[in-house]
Amino acid sequence: MLAGSMAIGLAALTGCATQPQKAAVATSRASEATEYQGRFAVHYSDQNGQIRDAYGNFDWVEQADAVTLSLRNPFGSTLAIVGATPTSATLEVPNHAPQTASNVEDLMQQSLGFPMPVSGLRYWLKDQPSPQSHAKTATDANGRITQIVQDGWQIDYLAFADATGSGSGSAGTDPSSHRVQRMNLTRKGASVDAPLAVKLVINP
Repeated sequence: MLAGSMAIGLAALTGCATQPQKAAVATSRASEATEYQGRFAVHYSDQNGQIRDAYGNFDWVEQADAVTLSLRNPFGSTLAIVGATPTSATLEVPNHAPQTASNVEDLMQQSLGFPMPVSGLRYWLKDQPSPQSHAKTATDANGRITQIVQDGWQIDYLAFADATGSGSGSAGTDPSSHRVQRMNLTRKGASVDAPLAVKLVINP
């Protein structure tokens, strides 16, 4: 009888010990962030139909379902800070009150004159199509995706590095085996008079 009670007690203690461990692992995964830094160039038509170019640096931080995108000019001054979740978006521009909307692309278009397809970029930066809509893809001899056409955008991948950032290598189809270094995004259907193209160079 005593042995049975001890066994039950040990089982209960073991169960109590594993639950916090599982919770700690889940919390750790949720707290992990994906970060990218690099340079951007945007060629676009503003609200007045004038063709413009914007250049600078960007920081991308993705944590769980939230993304923060910071854009800075070549001198390091903040142009905008964009926050996006599946249900809301915020835009902070220096000397202006923060703006909110349900769609981050529309918010950027209204305030900056050009959108950034933040929702798609969550996947495109990883050389993957978004699972939320249909996409056409093309691959190279190593099985890496070199082009994605999705949600009105064409994404062309121009350079890769291996996962450590040490060279282009011969990575296969495993997304974790290579990193995107250079990518161009072009708005499908944009005319010569109203272009919209984004170039990204991502630091190793």
